[in-house]
Amino acid sequence: MYDVKEGYQAAKEFYAQYGIDVDEAVRIADSTPISMHCWQGDDVGGFEVSEDKSLTGGIQTTGNYPGKARTADELRQDIEMALKFIPGEMKINLHASYQEADTPVDRDAIGPEHFKNWAVEKGLGLDFNPTYFSHPKSDKGTLSCADEETRQFWIRHGIACRRIGQYFADRTGKKCVINHWTPDGDKEFPVDTIGPRLRLKDSYDQIFKATEDVKDVIDGIESKVFGIGLESYTVGSHEFCMGYVMKANKDHIIMTLDTGHYHPTEVVSAKLASIYTFSDNVLLHVSRPVRWDSDHVVSYDEETKAIMEELVRMNKLDKTYIATDFFDASINRIAAWAIGLRNTRKAILAALLQPNDKMKQLEAAGDVSARLAYKEEFKAAPVALVWDYYCEQKGAGKGLEWLAEVQKYEKEVLSRR
Repeated sequence: MYDVKEGYQAAKEFYAQYGIDVDEAVRIADSTPISMHCWQGDDVGGFEVSEDKSLTGGIQTTGNYPGKARTADELRQDIEMALKFIPGEMKINLHASYQEADTPVDRDAIGPEHFKNWAVEKGLGLDFNPTYFSHPKSDKGTLSCADEETRQFWIRHGIACRRIGQYFADRTGKKCVINHWTPDGDKEFPVDTIGPRLRLKDSYDQIFKATEDVKDVIDGIESKVFGIGLESYTVGSHEFCMGYVMKANKDHIIMTLDTGHYHPTEVVSAKLASIYTFSDNVLLHVSRPVRWDSDHVVSYDEETKAIMEELVRMNKLDKTYIATDFFDASINRIAAWAIGLRNTRKAILAALLQPNDKMKQLEAAGDVSARLAYKEEFKAAPVALVWDYYCEQKGAGKGLEWLAEVQKYEKEVLSRR
């Protein structure tokens, strides 16, 4: 039988050769908050009282694996199960479409009372997202819509969401991070490309002006290349969103970088240093694009590791709001959460278990040969031994121990839905 403690001691000896404090790396990885997205549990359906539950805005969930949450209580039950296998500091990330109301409440009229059932006694922080998609008024644009009545509806929605964000912050004692993303765009290339962007800018200006009194809320502005049916033009492009954040020059307005929202040859790891040159914080959405923004379950892959390495090497890990954003309906949804969130945390730990100071010294001295040797050597470093010990200490299950319990839950709970 594999002795986890002995493995941990062996790993500590390996890393000690290079002056790496494993215990400290584990402490930092454990205390770094990750915001777990609720929408993996029900395929982005939400719980609004509405006849039409279809997804719009270029969002698509593929698969029909049995057992998805049908109610908010089932979703909370599933989240609680998944959290058993995800070690470290956690938050829960909600969308406005997950409101709970007995009678229909449109999105411009939602309030804190529609989200009061999200428990805070477990010490979890709560983050939030306006839902600018999957609504009858979103078909022709939201915050950039040419129809002023429609645009004002979505502005009121954004205002309501920021106030709900303060409610979450007040309840939890932790800042609420709100992500603003609109699916506004065009299937073909429009003639007027600046008009929608001027309206989107004005809408954000109105939302933030009307909620200047809101405290303890951080606002991420998220860009995207394209969506299904919006292939040619996206109003909230990377350049627009970055320009808005820099021009706003407000501590609470920051850039959101989603790993799936760029061209296939672009990677977020290469963008972080440029953004941090001008900003103090970044909101990071960790996903896995496969040729496009397909929101696959986060993998322990080269890009995920590269992102965390950049954050650690820049000393920006504690300045980055890390959240996951994927939805896969082709596999067990709780397994998807566990796999994706564990991989995100593991990538943070791996980044901390590197001789970053030594490599910086070698680089500054011009010894790029030694720098490369160190980089390559640590690709095979015994991260798994540290990870297993950490997970066991946190009661999250080492290796694949967690999988049997998820399968048991599927048989006893999910299969009966």
